[in-house]
Amino acid sequence: MRSICVFCGSSAGKNSTYKGAAVDLGRLLAQKNLRLIYGGGNIGLMGEIAQSVIQGGGSAIGVIPQFLVEKELVYDKLTEIRVVDTMHERKATMAELADAFIAMPGGFGTLEETVEVLTWAQLGLHEKPIGLLNIDGYYSHLNQFFEHMIAEGFLLGEYKNMLLVEDNPDALLNSLSTYKVPDIDKWGNLTKI
Repeated sequence: MRSICVFCGSSAGKNSTYKGAAVDLGRLLAQKNLRLIYGGGNIGLMGEIAQSVIQGGGSAIGVIPQFLVEKELVYDKLTEIRVVDTMHERKATMAELADAFIAMPGGFGTLEETVEVLTWAQLGLHEKPIGLLNIDGYYSHLNQFFEHMIAEGFLLGEYKNMLLVEDNPDALLNSLSTYKVPDIDKWGNLTKI
């Protein structure tokens, strides 16, 4: 594992613990010589983690669409900035560059990015580990919803187990580094009509 894509909010949120976790995760990535791949912004948790990585002597690649560059939202101290045309291209580029994924607290964009890479893993399009950094229980309700999906027959428990959940950055990095891809036959479990 050499590069970790971090999905997180362009806001810092109301709880200062989120900012602290972003700074801690950034420091750990730099210390462990793990390259940060992220959305390229200089605001919110995105800016905090990137600044922490760079200040710690680490490497960070930002992938940002042109329309956000025009709003002057790009963090200009990054190791590398890749400007793309669309949000779809942004996600595909980040996924291609990453060896693993971490979702920190964030909004619709963070949730959408996380669920998309989970879906890709479910379909066998990649075998990269995916983790939720569940700071102060931020993702606990989402985990409960995933349990509801299982109970209602829309998700196999094995797929939910592909999502690693920890409440501190160091534990999550350790879980990502020891992840083993489950052997699941999605298509064999479907009811045909």
